Amino acid sequence: MEKLQTALAQIKPLDRQIMAQTQKRLDSLTKPPGSLGLLEELACQVAGITGQVCPPLPRKTCILMAGDHGVVAEGVSAFPQEVTVQMVLNFLRGGAAMNVLSRHVGSELLIVDVGVAADLPDLPGLLKRKVAYGTANMATGPAMTREQAVAALEVGIQVVQDSIARGTGLVGLGEMGIGNTTPSAAIIAVYSGRPVDQVVGRGTGLDDEGLRVKIRAIEKALAVNRPDPADPLDVLAKVGGLEIAALAGVILGAAAGRIPVITDGFISTAAALIAVGLCPTAKEYLICSHLSAEPGHSIMLEYLGLRPLLHLDMRLGEGTGAALAMFLVEAALKLLTGMATFAEAAISGALPRKK
Repeated sequence: MEKLQTALAQIKPLDRQIMAQTQKRLDSLTKPPGSLGLLEELACQVAGITGQVCPPLPRKTCILMAGDHGVVAEGVSAFPQEVTVQMVLNFLRGGAAMNVLSRHVGSELLIVDVGVAADLPDLPGLLKRKVAYGTANMATGPAMTREQAVAALEVGIQVVQDSIARGTGLVGLGEMGIGNTTPSAAIIAVYSGRPVDQVVGRGTGLDDEGLRVKIRAIEKALAVNRPDPADPLDVLAKVGGLEIAALAGVILGAAAGRIPVITDGFISTAAALIAVGLCPTAKEYLICSHLSAEPGHSIMLEYLGLRPLLHLDMRLGEGTGAALAMFLVEAALKLLTGMATFAEAAISGALPRKK
């Protein structure tokens, strides 16, 4: 608990003075004010996070947390639980979509076992930080103990702190865990107060009957556990996941280290709900990569007040959207530092308004 409390105490608001100086520079560049839209907002946000008017291009790291879920026993997934292990091994071999996109954007990819329900071999690129062999079935009781939830949060904090110490300046969130859209839907149902059938989706491809089973499992979990939205640790422990907890820890650790964090889709945004619940200021450090095709994701983003950069109908997870958005963050910073000002280009600025 000490590591979590320390990280929470270190999270401070963005530097508004620096952001104003960055906006002044953006307004002096050879373009109409505000014409680069969200790219200008990104540049100002990164400036406020880092405390630098013109931040340098950051070293990029995607952190993929892996964990299993006892609720798969309820039939909530179209795929068996052993796919989690198989996909982790695929990541380590470099064969998944996330590997391709990480290489494409020049990002390091860290694979972390925080809760896979099996022992993984010692392989290069794998960080073994297992808190438990998956969660318990949340449809019959709490997914984990409060102590396990805190331990998984602190795994995420430590992993990102170690990464920052190695020079990371931009973090993307990724995950792997069969069944993990179920706890994610439960989390947004708790926070939004919406009926479960409005926030749940088909995940990895459930048919109509599978979707009904999933809805019933989440409704049962909420009725059995009665998670308290005023207590984020209670929500996390009762209806969350180990990888969701660890991703929330990454967000908090990155914010404590003044590093921007790019969320991916449904699962990583569920982690953001927990992180922001624990520390509302952490929201200022979040960059939303894309709008997932999962129906509950737009409700999550509305609740958090985040705007997605991309609309690509993606719902794979793994961190794929976060990886793609890294290019946009870099583009924003390159525009900030690479464009000429009106004065440098000897171009006339906008005419003053006539009174």
